Amino acid sequence: MAKTNPVIHTQLQTRPSYIKEILKFIIFSAIGIFMFFIPISIQGTSSIMLDHIVTFIQNRVPNLIPYYALLVILLGAIYPFYTKTWNKDGISIFFSIFKVIGLVVAGLLVFNLEPKWLADPDMGPFLFNKLVISVGLLVPIGSVFLALLVGYGLLEFIGVLMQPVMRPIWKTPGRSAVDAVASFVGSYSIGLLITNRVYKEGKYTAKEAAIIATGFSTVSATFMIVVAKTLGLMDKWNLYFWVTLVITFIVTALTVRIWPLRSMSDEYYEGVGKPEEIVKGNRFKHAWKEAMDAVQQSPSLGKNIWMNLKDGFIMTMSILPSILSVGLLGLVLAEFTPIFDIIGYIFYPITALFHLPEPLLAAKASAVSIAEMFLPALFVTGSALVTKFVIAVVSVSAIIFFSALIPCIVSTDIPISLPKLLIIWLERVILTLIITIPIAYLIL
Repeated sequence: MAKTNPVIHTQLQTRPSYIKEILKFIIFSAIGIFMFFIPISIQGTSSIMLDHIVTFIQNRVPNLIPYYALLVILLGAIYPFYTKTWNKDGISIFFSIFKVIGLVVAGLLVFNLEPKWLADPDMGPFLFNKLVISVGLLVPIGSVFLALLVGYGLLEFIGVLMQPVMRPIWKTPGRSAVDAVASFVGSYSIGLLITNRVYKEGKYTAKEAAIIATGFSTVSATFMIVVAKTLGLMDKWNLYFWVTLVITFIVTALTVRIWPLRSMSDEYYEGVGKPEEIVKGNRFKHAWKEAMDAVQQSPSLGKNIWMNLKDGFIMTMSILPSILSVGLLGLVLAEFTPIFDIIGYIFYPITALFHLPEPLLAAKASAVSIAEMFLPALFVTGSALVTKFVIAVVSVSAIIFFSALIPCIVSTDIPISLPKLLIIWLERVILTLIITIPIAYLIL
């Protein structure tokens, strides 16, 4: 009887397992890419599949959704007190109190008990219907498919291929390219969910996670369409989209090189990290090996989905009451106080120096982006084309705003303080104005 070569025998034993890993990588990653990145048209509406699912649920049970959101907000308001984390520092106390305020606001809106000023369509209903309900469905449902997108090798595969681009320009690992695309095609909340998950797995440092959260977690292309429609820019849609995309990432490349991002800690979450290996030689071969190793070490599909769903729901509980309370505070300040008029004078020298039409109005519109990213567009609807274009870019490139993104970032484990977020916002707006105004004059 012929003896079997032990090497060949070992290969034959492991081959079925290897094929299974390849199928897992291809199938699960393909489903994740389809759900997050491929726009498809359903009943005349073009968007990613995840957004279509959320819209389907909203249309099927519209009367139940507000009560679901109220329940999530109730749980979110209770959670810091239940876990005894409400008073661990000043920011925690601030947001814990504001989450309770958010619960009160949600109760007033759901049961139609709100005062007249809160019932204004641009106040409570805007926050609740456009932001709270959307994020309240998007993050938990998205977290299920997120398990497929980041849990079975795609992150590692893309990371190795994108390393020569991401690290020199934005000082982040190659795998952060997935975050950047997820935010632009999907949503900042999904982008932050990915960032937080990967940071907690030790694949980003605190500095890298902060760069990604404040530099790539911008609004989706869907929101950009809303801005373009509001300002009459749809005939220049492709120009607006690509200019905004490029300027947003240029501004991020600049902010990572100045304080506070430049000085942030390079420590990993809980001190345990899995740094991205600097690859030399055959990049595709190494990317494939990294992906297969990740698949081999991945948990079962059910466990992975449950872990992501749990994280996603806790994050949703934290975000929703903050959107209603902190976001409402920003809108009230914009509507009833001159604070944003005063802040606008910071940007006035730039808009005036570049001879932007209505420079003071443009400066005030730029200032109000910290409250809510759609507000700047409302300020300049009647302005000159070049002003509308510049402010439309600022709305997206500023990234940081109180009605949703700041509560989202604070709800993650990324260690970046509120004062630093405000400084980064200021830097982003100034740099965006300086870069965009000359470009707008050249192309319009």
